[in-house]
Formats: sequence, structure tokens, C-alpha cells
Amino acid sequence: MPRPQPAPTSSDRCDAMTGTIPAPHADPRGFLRALFDVAVASAQPLHAMAPVLPCPPRGRTVVLGAGKAAASMAAALDALWPSDAPLSGLVVTRYGYIPDAVRARPGRIEVVEAAHPVPDAAGASAARRMLERARGLTCDDLVIALISGGGSALLPLPAPGLTLADKQAINRALLLSGATIAEMNCVRKHLSAIKGGHLAAACAPARVVTLLISDVPGDDPAVIASGPTIPDASTCADALDVVRRYGIDLPSAARTGLERGLFETPKPGDPAFAAHAVHCIATPRMMLDAVAAAARSAGIAAHVLGDDIEGESRDVALVHASIARSVARHGAPFARPCVILSGGETTVTVASGCTPGRGGRGTEFLLSLSLALQGEPGIWALAADTDGVDGSEDNAGAWLSPDLLDRAAGAGLRPRAILEAHDAYSLFEATGDLLVSGPTYTNVNDLRAILVL
Repeated sequence: MPRPQPAPTSSDRCDAMTGTIPAPHADPRGFLRALFDVAVASAQPLHAMAPVLPCPPRGRTVVLGAGKAAASMAAALDALWPSDAPLSGLVVTRYGYIPDAVRARPGRIEVVEAAHPVPDAAGASAARRMLERARGLTCDDLVIALISGGGSALLPLPAPGLTLADKQAINRALLLSGATIAEMNCVRKHLSAIKGGHLAAACAPARVVTLLISDVPGDDPAVIASGPTIPDASTCADALDVVRRYGIDLPSAARTGLERGLFETPKPGDPAFAAHAVHCIATPRMMLDAVAAAARSAGIAAHVLGDDIEGESRDVALVHASIARSVARHGAPFARPCVILSGGETTVTVASGCTPGRGGRGTEFLLSLSLALQGEPGIWALAADTDGVDGSEDNAGAWLSPDLLDRAAGAGLRPRAILEAHDAYSLFEATGDLLVSGPTYTNVNDLRAILVL
């Protein structure tokens, strides 16, 4: 049985952007894996950051940030910033997401780790320390905020009257509810003392330049990591609406705070945000464009369905299956051979009282896709999260091949029952089709690639 693929090194990722893509007819799986590596390489921050960096200020430059890409962003900024210009700061990333080179040679920006997707005390401590660093700055100082997906869980500083345990329970409920990332982050902002623009407000009167790696559909800066340095147009009433629609239980202090508007966030037009600048240096669309260009360089037509696809993973898979089947059987809407690409963030809703199995939105998508295709000849697929983690497991995603259901049946597995139990990881682990990349040190959301030969 094939073993999960090892994590690519930084040189592997460089080769993925400049080297040869395996021939898809000879090695469909290798071709798809190469596209994933291109996706990851395209979202590394070093080169994308250089054109948007501000000049050093008259005063101090303080770096604050959070997210799965925070450590790599901090290392890139440290490398690009003039060696004779003062630079200090603190960023927090997910456990295991500090590159080896940064661990071996720490730079001028302190990097700490905390839990994701359910927050922990280390994240709360990091958030408190960031607020402390933000206070007391002057108009001569500059704050560079390095923000990427995952920052919401990594900055779990509760609003007054709430506890970390409250935040953890609410976060778990949101993750299982089927709410979109924008809806989840609306709630998170209004129960936080640092998200939803509060960090930028604490930095005033210093100028803030926010550099973003987007993992959200639409690339709204206020949604990415719950926008700690971005003014927030949503309200406590909006957060309450999300909570009610998805049946999220709230502690009494949280509900009271939202109902009375006590947890309101800084709004657009607030003078605290004057002269601030925001730059998205890597986005899902940029990633998909790079992947499409790589596929075309290998002689395969590439078609991007969208970078902001949302909905239930299993339902989104049915739409993708219909398109792929039509291409395979009728040459429409695209001629074969081709690769069909999409990005965005789908959801997996777990019914109340149900204990989910193992898996994330990528493996759930692929299992639903395989059941819809029923072994359609010539169709291969990959679904993976560019951060290297599908859900909360150790895999980035998985592969699908035309014989997947046959191999699963041969192993005594029942794919439809496994899908209903949200246990897709177990099936792909048994068939040897997990994609295990290890930490990628970036995060531009999901890559779905369906190869029709």
C-alpha cells in the first residue's frame, strides 16, 4: 500500500515553481502533487512582501502578527528590513509552524506558538503581550501587522467578563456548526479584546501597515484572522444573529454583552485608523492562477471555476463531479484533457449530538466526489488545504483515482457509511491516498484540482 508523501523542503517548493511538472498521462498523481507544491510555493511571503514594505520611520518599528504564516512572514520581513534600522516585535503561529531555519537562528522578531483551531493559554498570553507592546507608541512609530489565516484561534483574548474556557467552548461549537468563516469570525470579533480592530486602536497614534495572506473567500481584510487591525462594520446584533441561526450556546456573560452592545468593535471612520495601509500579498486567486499556469506549461488546459467557493463539502463535490463527468463523456464545457481548479472554503456540518469521525473538508469533498463519479474512467483529483492541515488531522488532503471505490471495497470499507460519519480520513488512510505535506508555513485556503484525461 502506498505510503503518505513526505513533506516537501523549501528547495522542493522552489523547484515546483521553476522545474518540470510530471507528465499527467504518465503520472497523474505526481502531476497533481506538483500542482499542490506550486500552490504552496506561490504563497510564500518573501518576494510578495518586498514591493509593499514601508520605509523605516523616525521612531520605532514594531511588528505584531498572528496566523499559520506568521513565522515565515516575520522571517521574510526581518530579511528585507534594513539591518541598520531598528526592528522588534512579536508574532504567534500554530504549534509546529516555525520553520527549522527560524528555530535555529531566531531573528529580531520574537515568534511564539499556540494552539489551533481550538485556542489555548499560550495564545491568550501572546495576545496580552501584543496589546502591551502596542500601548505607548507615538506618531513617529510604525507598526507592521503580519496577519494570515488561523489568527482568530491564535489570538484568543476574551472580552471583559469572559474566560478562555468560554472562548474554547464557543469556538468548538462554531467549528461544528457549518457556519462560514465570515460568520464564525463575526462572532469571534465581538467576544474578543484584540480582534475586530481592537489591536490597531491600541496602537494609536502610531501608523499601522497590515500585510495579509488571505485564506478567506473574497479576501475581505476584516474577515482574515478576524481583522485585529481592520475596522469592523459588523455589529453585536450581527454576531447574535449568527449565534441564533446556528444554535450556538453562549455563556450568560457573552449573551448579555452582545445583547447590550457592550462588545462593540471599532468602526470604519474611526480616527484610530487614519493613514493606515492594508496590502494582500498572497490570495487564493493568485495561488490558482499560478497553479493554472503550471498546468498549462505541462501541456494541459486549466480552467478555474472560482477562488471563493463555499457550501457543504459533500454538496460542492456533487457540482464538481457533474462538470468532470460532462467533460469526460461529452467534451463540454471543456475539452479533455484538462484540469479543473477551484478554491475557497467549504464546510462540514456535524449534527447536534453526533460524534464525528476523523477528517476535514478536503477528504470529505473527495469521498463525496468519488461516490458521485462511481469510478468514471480517466478522472483523478486532489483536494488539500495549502496550510498543510485538513481540518485538525495530520494530512493536507488526499488523492482520488478512478479505482478508489474498488480498492476501498477490497479493504472491507463502506464509503457511504464513512461519509455519513464524517470519517473520510480513515478511508483515505486505509487506501494509502492521504497527502501528508507537513507544515507549509503559509495559508491561502483550499486547492481542488480535478484532472480529466
